[in-house]
Amino acid sequence: MGRSSSVEMHQSLDDRPVADVVLGVFGYNAVLAAHRLKLFPLLAAEPRTLPDVCAALGIKPRPAQAILATASALGFARFVDGSWSLTPLGEKYLLETSPTYMGSWWDIVIDHVSDGFSYDPVERAVLTDAQQLFQGEHVFRTLAEQAEMARAFTRAMHSIAVAPAQAWPDVIDLSGCQLMLDVGGGTGAHSIGAVTRWPQLRAVVLDIPPVCEVASEVIAEQSLQDRIEARPGDMFQDAFPKADLHFYSDVYHDWSREKAVFLTRKSFESLPPGGRIVVHEMLFDDDKTGPFATAGYNIAMLVWSVDGGQYSGRELSGILADAGFRSIETKPTFGYNSIVTGVKPAAP
Repeated sequence: MGRSSSVEMHQSLDDRPVADVVLGVFGYNAVLAAHRLKLFPLLAAEPRTLPDVCAALGIKPRPAQAILATASALGFARFVDGSWSLTPLGEKYLLETSPTYMGSWWDIVIDHVSDGFSYDPVERAVLTDAQQLFQGEHVFRTLAEQAEMARAFTRAMHSIAVAPAQAWPDVIDLSGCQLMLDVGGGTGAHSIGAVTRWPQLRAVVLDIPPVCEVASEVIAEQSLQDRIEARPGDMFQDAFPKADLHFYSDVYHDWSREKAVFLTRKSFESLPPGGRIVVHEMLFDDDKTGPFATAGYNIAMLVWSVDGGQYSGRELSGILADAGFRSIETKPTFGYNSIVTGVKPAAP
């Protein structure tokens, strides 16, 4: 290999991915600190100079400039004519007044940083293949027994769901569906997105009782009580109510493959001929080598769940096919999310 080829290879294999592992720890935590300090609503109110930010947050110029730089680098803030303001991205996802506010997810991270979002629990989970929170009990069994925790967790999950829920109904034709069963549907965000896009559609949100209480509140806030019902139930133990569309979002990844297979077969048996299943997840590539965001989410499942994990589109397609579904498709929807969908064929 000549010198020029050696130099080119050296330059193409620069150290940024290695450095990003370390620098991301500091940078992302700085943005979480900015969130906790309420920097983003401050910048949304009006443009602020650096002294303005220091005075409002009660911090000195050096740390103020540091958190502003990290927020700007991620596209949440901008610096124009000597003042800092919030970008449209920040306005959409980082203000509590926005319907797509995602800050509640960040709050979960901050509140569980020592037991769920730091190095130690990840290392323990990798070495033991054991959930690191809730004393080894499945998170949803714990939530079923602790109503206040369930409310907080459900609201946080709502903040993740709202934006994707407005997108996936646009990539699939639901004109032939009349009633959607939103299995493990949380606040009903996806039901709201679906019935808003498809006016003939009604929905039932099936979840544990404390979650359904929150769902009823959210549904009422949207004035959709006449089209969406929150119905308490156990998706594993109780019979599914009649519906011609079954929807699962971030449900399969919470459980083992065996339970995902069980739910898929249960849906197939419950749906009428021509009925549709939609599984909404953050998917691995088919060879499960990426993308990085899904790999990270998979680690979160390793830490937070007893036996859950992320799937590839190929894996979910296989589970649907084995249950009997046909016309199976995988469609990207919004951000890191995709749907895998199939139809129950007519009886021969």
